[in-house]
Amino acid sequence: MGCAPSIHVSQSGVIYCRDSDESNSPHHTTSVSQGPEPPLPGLSVQTDAADAIPRSRESGPPSAARVRRARAELGSSSSSSGSAAPAATTCRGRRRHCCSSAEAETQTNYSNLQVSSAEVRIGPMRLTQDPIQVLLIFAKEDSQSDGFWWACDRAGFRCNIARTPESALECFLDKHHEIIVIDHRQARNFSAEAVCRSIRATNLAEHTVILAVVSQASGDHEEASVLPLLHAGFSRRFMENSSIIACYNELIQIEHGEVRSQFKLRACNSVFTALDHCHEAIEITSDEHVIQYVNPAFERMMGYHKSELLGKELAELPKSDKNRADLLDTINTCIRKGKIHKIHRDSGDNSQTESHSFRYKSRRRESIDVKSISSRGSDAPSLQNRRYPSMARIHSMTIEAPITKVINIINAAQENSPVTVAEALDRVLEILRTTELYSPQLGTKDEDPHTSDLVGGLMTDGLRRLSGNEYVFTKNVHQSHSHLAMPITINDVPPCIAQLLDNEESWEFNIFELEAVTHKRPLVYLGLKVFSRFGVCEFLRCSETTLRAWLQVIEANYHSSNAYHNSTHAADVLHATAFFLGKERVKGSLDQLDEVAALIAATVHDVDHPGRTNSFLCNAGSELAVLYNDTAVLESHHTALAFQLTVKDSKCNIFKNIDRNHYRTLRQAIIDMVLATEMTKHFEHVNKFVNSINKPMAAEIEGSDCECNPIGKNFPENQILIKRMMIKCADVANPCRPLDLCIEWAGRISEEYFAQTDEEKRQGLPVVMPVFDRNTCSIPKSQISFIDYFITDMFDAWDAFAHLPALMQHLANNYKHWKTLDDLKCKSLRLPSDS
Repeated sequence: MGCAPSIHVSQSGVIYCRDSDESNSPHHTTSVSQGPEPPLPGLSVQTDAADAIPRSRESGPPSAARVRRARAELGSSSSSSGSAAPAATTCRGRRRHCCSSAEAETQTNYSNLQVSSAEVRIGPMRLTQDPIQVLLIFAKEDSQSDGFWWACDRAGFRCNIARTPESALECFLDKHHEIIVIDHRQARNFSAEAVCRSIRATNLAEHTVILAVVSQASGDHEEASVLPLLHAGFSRRFMENSSIIACYNELIQIEHGEVRSQFKLRACNSVFTALDHCHEAIEITSDEHVIQYVNPAFERMMGYHKSELLGKELAELPKSDKNRADLLDTINTCIRKGKIHKIHRDSGDNSQTESHSFRYKSRRRESIDVKSISSRGSDAPSLQNRRYPSMARIHSMTIEAPITKVINIINAAQENSPVTVAEALDRVLEILRTTELYSPQLGTKDEDPHTSDLVGGLMTDGLRRLSGNEYVFTKNVHQSHSHLAMPITINDVPPCIAQLLDNEESWEFNIFELEAVTHKRPLVYLGLKVFSRFGVCEFLRCSETTLRAWLQVIEANYHSSNAYHNSTHAADVLHATAFFLGKERVKGSLDQLDEVAALIAATVHDVDHPGRTNSFLCNAGSELAVLYNDTAVLESHHTALAFQLTVKDSKCNIFKNIDRNHYRTLRQAIIDMVLATEMTKHFEHVNKFVNSINKPMAAEIEGSDCECNPIGKNFPENQILIKRMMIKCADVANPCRPLDLCIEWAGRISEEYFAQTDEEKRQGLPVVMPVFDRNTCSIPKSQISFIDYFITDMFDAWDAFAHLPALMQHLANNYKHWKTLDDLKCKSLRLPSDS
């Protein structure tokens, strides 16, 4: 015995309809009015449960009369319950379904009904397609709408019915139907073409199939063209036929044709989105090598916009600095910015992917098929059969160094690369296995003996040949403080010194005048002034008396007999460091601890320097070279001695009042900066600064209106690079000083190198820098080589960060001075007439 349908309405307006178990009607109409927001007029919600319908019920729909009687009975029951209203929502079927603002749910006793999802494959992708959703737009219910309803029921599609254009559009925006069927037989209730255009105007309709149901053409009329329907946005035309099997066949054909194709296209969109965000350069070409797609990474690498690339071959493009034909340059570009992936689509719509170099000479039909490489001759051995036994062991390591990871990536790339690329990568591996990755390779000595000798003397530890003659210099470690002059306060300095120090913040400050008036003790006076300006005593919590004593001890351990590496040089480096610390971007990137560490490092960076290079000490077998294993000998000695002198006596121990953690951090920063002045790692420090500071900063400024954004404020590793670069530039800033100062410093360093060459000859040691023979040396040539090889690139990078236009102008003027002298074959500091 059947039960009458029960209807429940929640306060939110949700409608619950429970059909009678014995009802075979495909739909029942229930009139409900509840709450201030009634369901959307003209919207019919239908759902399906076809897969679980017993076969006895699939033979066809009930008669129209029976449907109308069932609807009338349900409407009568609703009216008698006191909740009657004009029909607003039609609930069809046996499964819960919602549409638009009317949330309708139908429940049946077939609780185990399920509609399975379909699995679709596109290439290597495995996609899951949800059950198809169909929207029927019919102003009135008739046999045609019932035919499509039962066809959806049989096919297992979810179905909605809308009666008005407004409800149809709202339902589509909510459900995103794959198939829409619009009644185009008559235009009394709505314009089918207008409804189609309104749906097509939404972004969601791109992959939707819209079917127009048209009337059967009469025998005496010629069949109408389908073009007007296509122009209106329809995908297909369906001749009126209320047969369920005809409707079913139409829907099934659409599902297996357009719907699945559109589903695959939607999946392709996600692939292109991934390609657009890929950091590696990718191009897709036809079998004629015509570019069909490039991603943004490819645009950046090639230097062209996609509008300039699409539809063309790379060989047709003008050559530029970014796509020149040289293979090694191309490989270098690939290594810097990521491999280039070419996806080649042949006429059979198959795709081959390869990592390739650019081929500008007849690229047509020259794509290298990786699978064919192994079949070539002995001059092109199989890349896929290559084995790297040592790499197999490295792959098994649990801890990998960064260089190991790089080599692993290159080896993996070789396995599937064309022969030319693999050979180039072999050369890359050879370079990576060397130890001096950052040191440029010089030409022969005949090409530039000045540069070769200068670089050899500064960037190597000599020939490491020990002779019977050992060079030992005297260290004043045990010098008594009682022999030092009584410290004076900064407020009691003589007027002539105070007047000079008033200008110490200027880059034009003349350190040699301060050297003269202080009787070669400029470091104490300048140190007191600079340290006071930066609040060093307050930070270290030490008295000015302790600071004065410390400065005196440090200056006393510089050798005044050295022509260059004396306390005047230390004062000059301290002055340059203080000047750099005052620049806006430097100040914004460092903390006060970094500033204090930099000032102390500049003060002690060459303490007890013997006036000889590391190469000389190693060749002479000096005590220090033995102590520090011929590695960063002087720089290690400077830092070690500075801390020994500082902590041995409480009267000059500027660190005695800071806590252990601050001391350890400060000590590490000082050591790191002093060791950075060693020239063997010059290019490593400069390259790291450029790659980690300059390039990110340039990219950041391009995307921001602010030009003073502090780089590295939250990145300690970047702060370390900034401090290293700062003291390195301060240490060799002589070519950027005003011309008179630059000339004086050039004369002093040359004299010190002359003295070293003289001693090497006297002791029978290897002559590290033969060009620095006082009888034959061209000082202008040596300065030009030093500026070209060490100074220009480093100060370009530092200027890009710290903004130092005055220094760069001095550098240009000084370089011009040396070039003029060299062109005139003059080997001295000035022209004879100027002297």
